[in-house]
Amino acid sequence: MAITAAEQAYDAIKAMIIRLELAPGELLNESDLMDELELGRTPIREALQRLGRDQLVTILPRRGVFVTSLDIEDLPVLFSSRAVIEPHLAELAAYRGTDAHWESMQAALAESTSTSNGQTANAMLEIDNQCHAIVWQAAENRFLTATAEMLYAQSSRLWHLYLGQIEDLNQALDEHHDILTALRSGDGARAAKLTEAHVRSFEKELRSAMQVRMVGELGGGAL
Repeated sequence: MAITAAEQAYDAIKAMIIRLELAPGELLNESDLMDELELGRTPIREALQRLGRDQLVTILPRRGVFVTSLDIEDLPVLFSSRAVIEPHLAELAAYRGTDAHWESMQAALAESTSTSNGQTANAMLEIDNQCHAIVWQAAENRFLTATAEMLYAQSSRLWHLYLGQIEDLNQALDEHHDILTALRSGDGARAAKLTEAHVRSFEKELRSAMQVRMVGELGGGAL
C-alpha cells in the first residue's frame, strides 16, 4: 500500500523529534519543513496535527507549533503506563500472532546479532523499535497500540537525550530473544512478564544514564 504525503511527513517529522534533530521547545516553521521534506503545506499541517495528538508537538493558536518539552518528572508515569499497556499487548500477541510475525521479529534480531560490533546506537534502537512494532501489530488492538506508540516515542526521546551515558544497548535486544520464544510458544503470561521486565530494565538503564549525567554536570561545575 502506497504511503500518503501526510504519512510521509508525519514519519519524517516524528523521527526528527525523537532523534532530537528538532529540539524540545523549538518553534517549527512550516516553510522550512516543506523545503526540507519537499512536500506541500497541506500534508505538513496534517502531520503536525497528528503529532499534536501524539503529544510530540504543542500547537498554540497565533503563536505557532512547538516541539513538546521533555519533562523528567513525567518519567515515572511514562514507564508505569508502558509497564501496564505493553505486557497486555504482548499477551494478546502470543495468542493472535502468526509465524510471519515471529519470522519478521527473528530477522530483525538476527540482523542485530550478526553485526552487533558494527551497529550504531541508533541502528540498535531502531531494531528495538521494530520488535515492539511487530508485537503490537500481532496484538491487533489499534487503540492500545496507538497509546503504546506514543509512550514509546517519548521514551525514545529521553533515550536519545542521554545516549552518551548509556553503556549497553545489547541487553535490550537480548531480552527480545526471550520474549520472542514466549510469543512463538503462545505463552501469553510469560510474554507479558518478560515484556514488563524489559520495560522496567529500559527505565532502570535510563535512570542510571541520567544519574551519570547529573554527576558529571555537578563535577564540571565544581572545577
